[in-house]
Amino acid sequence: MAVIQAPKPNRDSVTTIAADGSRVFLHPSEVKGRFTISRRLVAYALIVFYLALPWIPINGAPAVFLDVGGRRFHLFGATLAFQDAWLLFFVITGLAFTLFFVTALLGRVWCGWACPQTVFMEHVFRRIEYWIEGDAITRRALDQADWGVSKVLKRGAKHVAFFVVSAGVAHLFLAYFVSLQELWHMMRAAPVEHWSAFLFVFLSSGVLYFNFAWFREQMCIVICPYGRMQSALLDDHSLVVAYDAQRGEPRAKAGTPDAGACIDCRRCVQVCPTGIDIRQGLQIECVACTACIDACDEVMDRVHRPRGLVRYTSQVALSGKKTRWLRPRTVVYSVLLLAGVSVASWALSTVRPAAMSITRMIGAPYFVDDTSVRNQFMLRLVNKQATPVRFVVTVDALPAGVVRTGFDEPIEIPALGEIVQPIVLRQARENFTGLFAFVVRVRDEGSTFSLRKEAEFLGPDAGLLRADTAANKGKVKP
Repeated sequence: MAVIQAPKPNRDSVTTIAADGSRVFLHPSEVKGRFTISRRLVAYALIVFYLALPWIPINGAPAVFLDVGGRRFHLFGATLAFQDAWLLFFVITGLAFTLFFVTALLGRVWCGWACPQTVFMEHVFRRIEYWIEGDAITRRALDQADWGVSKVLKRGAKHVAFFVVSAGVAHLFLAYFVSLQELWHMMRAAPVEHWSAFLFVFLSSGVLYFNFAWFREQMCIVICPYGRMQSALLDDHSLVVAYDAQRGEPRAKAGTPDAGACIDCRRCVQVCPTGIDIRQGLQIECVACTACIDACDEVMDRVHRPRGLVRYTSQVALSGKKTRWLRPRTVVYSVLLLAGVSVASWALSTVRPAAMSITRMIGAPYFVDDTSVRNQFMLRLVNKQATPVRFVVTVDALPAGVVRTGFDEPIEIPALGEIVQPIVLRQARENFTGLFAFVVRVRDEGSTFSLRKEAEFLGPDAGLLRADTAANKGKVKP
């Protein structure tokens, strides 16, 4: 039996752009069903998770606190100093490999179920719009209605609610960088006292409001590159939201002889947040939100036909073949993901509860006086722990006669604090034989951990220095 193919898309532009180039504003209809309920529960769980992170203390700091000013990153109990920022590379690449792997298996499940754009648009802003302006038919009628008291009140209330929610999200986003306590302090002070934070929140609120009130699905269609990556990440075995053309075609009203299961009610188009017709096949605008699945299942129930005309499936499954989960691209993505996790685990294991750096002081690399050669360094110690720690500093591998000044006694650094102090090494002229390496070690008084850094002691040419020293000794002082 020949395989019936769904009609191919026959359009030269995206679904939200009219033939004359104007914007087509969408008003998706409400839909109910098992996928809608599941997605809503997942969305609200993600929103609560996002809202709760700055409130949950772990080891004396919020669960997620990106303290840019203090050059520290607190992530679920682990504290990374600015020097540890290179570890974020593994986080970013790990997320990328995870997304590749999940997409190859499950299609755009991220877009439909977990992307912040979808979560807030469909489950927060779209709900506000529905509560204030009504269902899709009422909203379309309101668009066409003349401006009057009712339209002004509804539109005004909606946009005020949109901006309030946008401002709330922007404020909470700022809390990830300044902490809730500091955010509350900023909110009670005059804007000019914290003008940069005020400007950040004001602009962020405006961007969020513009996105969710007007730009909407254009973010997914025009801006986000993920949809365009589908062709590289998906294959015929990937799980996608698809229309079963073999079963549904030809379309006709219920009761038509020799017709397919699709009654051409266009309910799947009415509920789509990007306005596509899933019956035209997989399209770049599809975010796999599953609204069309619930809508079609609801119609199939009404006409007493089996569900699944639109469903989660793969292209090969639609053609009657078996979906293969283990295939070259999933194997490659799995290997990359495992490699990334292994390297990230090793990298995180190298993180210590303190950090140190040693740099040469600004100016000449070394100094020579009548008696000695001197090198000057700045030693920076960072305490990543939520309690004060006393540190002991030692300098190893020094030649005999080298004198150290600085950090002679144990030094206490407060919780999440740091200190920068000079450390000076001096060697007698007659003992200097050339540059040498030495090691600076830092440990806590309990010796639970230690850090080390290597540095070099610099000086002039040893032969010339000895000759100059001998010549100076031969001179008779007046």
